[in-house]
Amino acid sequence: MNQFDTIIIGAGHNGLTCANYLARQQQRVLVLEAADVCGGLAACNEFHPGFKAPVASYTLHFAEKIIRDLDLASYGFSEQRLDLVGLAADGNHVTISANQVSGVSDEDRAEVLKFHLLTQKLADMLGPFWLKTVPPIGSSSLSDMLSFAQLGLKIRLLGKQDMQEFLRVVTLPMFDFLAEYIEDKQLAALLSWDALIGTKQAPRSPNNSVLHLLYRMAGNTKPSADIGSLVAALEKSASASGVEIRTAAAVRNIRFTPGDAGLVASGVVLESGEEIHADRIVSSADPKTTFLKLVGAEYLEVEFTNRIDRLRDRGLVSKLSIAVAKLPSFTGVAEPTGRMIIAPDLETIEWAFDDAKYGGVPETPVLEITVPSLHNASLAPDGQHVVSVNIMYTPYDQQESWDSAARSKLLEKTLALLEAKAPGFRDEIIASQLLTPLDLEQQYGVSGGHWHHGDFALDQAIMMRPTHGAAQYKAPISGLYLCGAGTHPAGDLTGMPGHNAAREILS
Repeated sequence: MNQFDTIIIGAGHNGLTCANYLARQQQRVLVLEAADVCGGLAACNEFHPGFKAPVASYTLHFAEKIIRDLDLASYGFSEQRLDLVGLAADGNHVTISANQVSGVSDEDRAEVLKFHLLTQKLADMLGPFWLKTVPPIGSSSLSDMLSFAQLGLKIRLLGKQDMQEFLRVVTLPMFDFLAEYIEDKQLAALLSWDALIGTKQAPRSPNNSVLHLLYRMAGNTKPSADIGSLVAALEKSASASGVEIRTAAAVRNIRFTPGDAGLVASGVVLESGEEIHADRIVSSADPKTTFLKLVGAEYLEVEFTNRIDRLRDRGLVSKLSIAVAKLPSFTGVAEPTGRMIIAPDLETIEWAFDDAKYGGVPETPVLEITVPSLHNASLAPDGQHVVSVNIMYTPYDQQESWDSAARSKLLEKTLALLEAKAPGFRDEIIASQLLTPLDLEQQYGVSGGHWHHGDFALDQAIMMRPTHGAAQYKAPISGLYLCGAGTHPAGDLTGMPGHNAAREILS
């Protein structure tokens, strides 16, 4: 039978999350994935025989509600909470474990506690908002007004002092916010990391990096490891609920049929030429891929097409995967099980961003390093390991183009930093793979190579994500929905867009 209730394009974590919720309501769901495996940018890619690494980040902020709803633990998902370690030049590192901090003064330790208490309170207040459909601009329906009223009530219930503090800090640059609490430069850089990673923002950017930090803290999410077990659990849960998943099944375009009020999405055509029909189509691809490639501008209004075309979606993070013969020994680190950050202060992060703004590779890159094979032994042969490095502020539009010279320059700078923190590191390297934002676009079909399918900025967030006319998971064509990271609330490995899209479809 070639007829389904719902076809979902893309088996990334949001597509699989959406499929799970729909199938549990007795929908007949088909998920189509262009790659040979599920996961999208969360997939583990074999970059050298026997060695695998996550395509993008190895850090999860997956919503606890979704973990409970889908009973992912019973399908093998295990959260492994990660410490955050700032690698200092002298080996006296700063470590943040939950709300505990070591390597700083008693004064800074007390201030970190205040910082965490405030940010967690504000994040908890916003948490339910991220799991709601944001009302469209100009809506006057009772249900839409109640959604905003609930958020307003939560802000009001903070109390006058905390409410004023929320309204004051929510759009502050991280540099200014942290300056009110933290003196230790290494500690300030660590606390800023989750507000900045994967975004087009720096500590002094006058945008909404504090809001981005609160988003990552929402829903009781905590930085944790094993993307592989998450993707596998989502896939197993979906299959157990009756979802059909087809890999190596790239979609060429979405098909439409005439309806009473215009065109209606009614199926897809695969690159093989096969046609599959469904009552509705859900795309977890980024907005540009969905509308400009899978739909086609000829089926959309010119103004809407122009808004999609202008979305800012140029990625700024490169991924370096390294196969090593043995576990690296980082000076001053007993075992490298957490996220290790090479960014000694906020100024170094800012300077790296400044270089990238003008299309250059940072003179001094800032890095996030993990050893995922310590959490998942299947990623490397026995006794050997995979080192995963996120290199911040490496522009998609590199001014010298991403030729072999530019790649070698970035690789050399990164390996020099790693060697300084783990003497002898270079001698143990077996192979490596560097994926720039341009590579992510070309190899994984993500426009601009952006982790989050578009910048998290005030004009591309909330009721404007990805843009008005498509910000409630519904496309301006009947029967077509969105569930990817380009929708509310944002990117990251949270599952929230997939959760919200499923609820909207079922309603």
